[in-house]
Amino acid sequence: MTGCPMLVSRDVAASAAWYAEVLGGHNVHPGDEFAMVMMGSNLVVMLHHVEFGEHPGLSVPAAGSPGSGVLLYFWVDDVAAAYERARGIGANLLDEPHENPNSKATEFSLRDPNGYAVTVSARMDPNRG
Repeated sequence: MTGCPMLVSRDVAASAAWYAEVLGGHNVHPGDEFAMVMMGSNLVVMLHHVEFGEHPGLSVPAAGSPGSGVLLYFWVDDVAAAYERARGIGANLLDEPHENPNSKATEFSLRDPNGYAVTVSARMDPNRG
């Protein structure tokens, strides 16, 4: 089973461009109301405008607290390149690449244009014990 998050966004096109740039992906459904960002053949995030509410349960985060209690976690093949892309677009970086002591994977964290917390991590072997 696979899935991906759908995020509420005030500016879908800008948010999709941000995710595509940081993650090294591409927007396969560009638009102002809805977007889908892919990495290769994997759908990694969907973005939905705040004013188009056809999805039950999709709500606008309270002012100043988007995604409260949520951390979006993305695996990439080249975390150093993702970090440089994030720096290049002036992303709101929360930390620099470092080794996560639990996963032993290199990762860094930042905020997306909507204020959601995002961690970008080196791809891990899911079979690792």
